[in-house]
Amino acid sequence: MSSRAAARYWPSLKNLDMNFFSTIKQYLAGQTLWTLLAFFIILLAGLFAFNDYGASWDENIMQVYADQSLKNYGEWHNRGEVKLEHETLQYYGPFFMMTVQVASRFLGRFSDANPADLRHLVYFLAYFASVVAFYTIARRWFDPLSSMGASLLYALQPVLWGHAFINPKDAPFMALMTISVAAGLKMTDALRVIPDSSLLANKRRVWVVSIAWLVSMLALFLLTEQVHGLIVSLVNSAKAGETNIVSLIASKLNQVPAKVYIERYFVLFLRARAVYTALSFAALLYFWYRTQPILFKILTIVLAPALLLGFTASTRVLGPYAGIVVALFALYHSQSATRKPEDRPLSLAVFSLCLYTLLAMSAAYLTWPFLWADPPGNFIAALQKMSEFPWAGRVLFDGQYYAAPDTPMIYLPVLLVIQMTEPVWLLALIGSCLALFGARKKTDLFVLFALWFLLPVIALIARNVNIFDNFRHVLFILPPVFLMAGGVFERIVKPGWRLAVIALCLAPGLIGILSLHPYEYAYYNQFIGGMRGAQGRFETEYWLTSYRAAAEYINENAPPNAAIWVEGPGHVLTPFARADLIVNSWSSYQPVDNYEYVVASSRFLNNETAQPGAKIVYEIKRGDATLTVIRKP
Repeated sequence: MSSRAAARYWPSLKNLDMNFFSTIKQYLAGQTLWTLLAFFIILLAGLFAFNDYGASWDENIMQVYADQSLKNYGEWHNRGEVKLEHETLQYYGPFFMMTVQVASRFLGRFSDANPADLRHLVYFLAYFASVVAFYTIARRWFDPLSSMGASLLYALQPVLWGHAFINPKDAPFMALMTISVAAGLKMTDALRVIPDSSLLANKRRVWVVSIAWLVSMLALFLLTEQVHGLIVSLVNSAKAGETNIVSLIASKLNQVPAKVYIERYFVLFLRARAVYTALSFAALLYFWYRTQPILFKILTIVLAPALLLGFTASTRVLGPYAGIVVALFALYHSQSATRKPEDRPLSLAVFSLCLYTLLAMSAAYLTWPFLWADPPGNFIAALQKMSEFPWAGRVLFDGQYYAAPDTPMIYLPVLLVIQMTEPVWLLALIGSCLALFGARKKTDLFVLFALWFLLPVIALIARNVNIFDNFRHVLFILPPVFLMAGGVFERIVKPGWRLAVIALCLAPGLIGILSLHPYEYAYYNQFIGGMRGAQGRFETEYWLTSYRAAAEYINENAPPNAAIWVEGPGHVLTPFARADLIVNSWSSYQPVDNYEYVVASSRFLNNETAQPGAKIVYEIKRGDATLTVIRKP
C-alpha cells in the first residue's frame, strides 16, 4: 500500500486530535474496503462460534428425513417408489437438509469435528449468504454505509443469529427467501432493458412450438399418478385373463406377481419420460437458437434466480411466495415507469415469467421426492398441511399455557416487539414514513416491505394461524423490516453522525449476542426486562440446546457406564455425551437400576417437576434465568 493510500485509510498519530467527524470521513472514503471487512468479520465470528451450539429438538428427525430423501433417488429410479417413514415431514421440502447432509459429510472427511457442529456450520453459511444478499437489496435504494447499517442490524439480531446455527428449517428458509428475492430483483432489472424489438418476425411460431412442448411436459409429469394407475389396471386386467397390451408383451404373466410387472412398466415409463425430456428440451433450445437468439439471453438471466426459487420452495412449501413478491414488485415497477405501455416488452415479460416459473417448478420437483408421484396433488396437500403449522402441544405466553391452536391474536405482535432489539420497530416505522412521505420518496421500497412483511403478518394475525416456539416459523417475513432502517440511516447527512447512530442501533444486538452465547435465540429485549423478565412468562430455551453444556458437565463427573435420564428428547444430548453413558429419555430407553443424573430443561417447568426431591448439582443459566438443571437422585 502506498503512503498516500495508507494516509487515506489510517489517520496518522499527529492527526488524532482533529475533529472526530473529519476522521470518520477519512475512514469512510474506502467504503468498499469496509463493506468487505464487515462481511469478513461476520463470517469470522461464525467460524469461531459454530462449534459452541447444542443440537436442537428437530435436528435429528430432519437428518433422518434428509437421508431418506437422498435414498429415494435410487428407489425412484430403480423401483418407481418413494418411501418416507415420517408422515408429517414429507410436507417439508428436503432440499436444504439434503444439502446439509452432503456438505457436512464432505467436510467431515477433512475434520474430526463433531458432525453436529459441521451441520451447524453449513446452517450458518446459508445465513451469511443471506446477509450478503440482503446488502444487495439494500443497495437498490441506499448508499453503501446505510446499506451496511441495515445489513448489520439484520445480521446481528440475537434471535436470528442464534437460529442461524441451530435451526434446520426456519432460519434456512428465511435465508433462501432473502437470496431468492435478491436474485429475482436482479433478474427483473436485467430483463427490463430488453425491448420487444429484439424478437424476430417469426415469434408466433416460437410461441406455438414452445407451448406445445410445455403442454407435453406438463402432461407427462402432472399425470404421473394417473399413468401409474393405468399400468396397475392393465396388469391386473391381464392377470385376470383379459386381452390388452400387457397380456401381449408379458411372457411370464402367470408366473410372476403383478407387483413385479407394475414396477417394471412404471420404471420403464419413468426412464422413457426422462429421455424424452432431455432430448426434447435440447431440441427446443436448438430451435430457439436458430429462430430467436434473444431467448438464450433470457434463459441465462432467468436460470439462476429460477433455480434458487425452486430450491426455496423445496425447503418450505411457502417458498413460491418469494417469486410472487418478485413478480408483483416488477409489475408495480413497470406500471410506475415513465415508458408508455406500448413500449413495454410485454411478450418478453410473459415469456420470462413463464420460463422463471417452469424452471423453478422443475428445481422444486427434482429436489423434493414427495412430489414425484403426484406433483400437483402432493404440493397442494403440503401447502394445506403446513399453512396450519400442525402441533398439539402447549404454548407458554404471558405466564399462561395455551393449546397451540388457541393462542390469542396478540401472540405474534407481542413476541415480534419483545424479541427484536429495541431500535428495530422505531426504525421500521420512521423508515416507512420516509419512504411514503419523505422529500425523496421511495414508494417502491415500501411496496416491497408491504408485499414481504405487511401482507403476510396481517394474514397471520387475522387468521390466528397456529404458531408455536415463539415465531420461528415466520422468520422469513423479517428481512424487509431491517431494510426500512436503511432509509433512516441515509437521512443522517454527516457520515460521522450516521456511523454513530448505526453503532448505537447495533449495540443492543451485540450485547445480547455476547451475553447469551450460545443461546442467543432465547433473547428478549429490555421492554420486558430481558431473559430474566421473560422467564416463566414466555418460552426461552425451548429447543434444549443447553443440553450440550449438561453433557459436558456429566462427561467430566459421571462414573463409567453411568445411566442418565433426560427430560425431553435424548437425541439433543447424546451427540455430545461420552460413548459409555446410558442415556434414556422418552425417545429411547434401556432398562437400568437407577440413574446417576437427571437432566431437565426449564421448558414446561421440567426443571421443577423432574425428580424435585433430588439435589441440583449443576445449573446452566444466563444471567438470572435458568435454562437447564442437573439433579443427582
